[in-house]
Amino acid sequence: MPDALEQRLIGELTTPVDPGVSAFADALARACPTPPLGVLFYGSVLRTADPDGILDFYIVTENAAGFSGGLVARTGNLVLPPNVRYSEFHHGERVLRAKIAVLSQEQFAARTGFGALDTTIWARFCQPVRLVWVRDPDSADTILSLIAGCVTTASCWAALLGEKSMTALEFWQTLFAHTYASELRVEKKGRGNSILEGQEARYGAMLPLGWARAHLQFSAHGTELEPVISPALRLRASRRWALVRTSGRPRNVARLLKAAFTFENGASYLAWKIQRHTGFDMQLSSFESRHPLLMLPVLVWRVRHLLFRSRP
Repeated sequence: MPDALEQRLIGELTTPVDPGVSAFADALARACPTPPLGVLFYGSVLRTADPDGILDFYIVTENAAGFSGGLVARTGNLVLPPNVRYSEFHHGERVLRAKIAVLSQEQFAARTGFGALDTTIWARFCQPVRLVWVRDPDSADTILSLIAGCVTTASCWAALLGEKSMTALEFWQTLFAHTYASELRVEKKGRGNSILEGQEARYGAMLPLGWARAHLQFSAHGTELEPVISPALRLRASRRWALVRTSGRPRNVARLLKAAFTFENGASYLAWKIQRHTGFDMQLSSFESRHPLLMLPVLVWRVRHLLFRSRP
């Protein structure tokens, strides 16, 4: 029987989404070599609807047989997951755009636990998420357990990285400040705080549920919570987080380098981003879309030419 955290997550995971998002997820699942366990929708467009934004999907496969792409791409997803690709989907008169990442069930599970050095999974999926496509009831249970593990791990790290006594939101703010600092991400200062905006009640409820699932005792004093953590445990956690922090950025640099060879449709994604932010249409040829590395000097020259032309 689901525990209290899982019961709350069931309602969140099954909350209806835009029909176009569901149709996009269905198309992604059907295009996989083998049916995945599920497709998760998360990120900024879920938090704040943006018809011109980029959707974020994670496809969770049963094993490596569910990875798509050639030998280089599949090997990259085994060695340094996840692989990411860009895709567009027509739904009626709309064009939906998305970044799609792929992980196996085993890879996902390894990154939800408290001992994981890689924060990229549990720090994302402790945030609001929707299960927009699922293979069967057993797969739904598996993904529910994975997401509950992310919330539990995040809650425990929030307790260990925070002060002795804080409000629930202060614990979360402290956590996201640490996770953003451990990754190679260009974000405005206070980005972690914006994640909480409009979701204060949700995060306030998740924190004690995560602690309860981890059997972490705590007391409440008005709006402040005080988890029971020994000085020795805080010291061990501090040393562990130092390792998380120092290993995070090199890992993400390696992922960026890998993406140069495995990011499917990366040129199309770059062209769309440039057009959205500058108004310039790069007008990629089919050859340029298929071979972005080979054509990189030409693409860079074209962007520089467009930007130079735009100057007064």
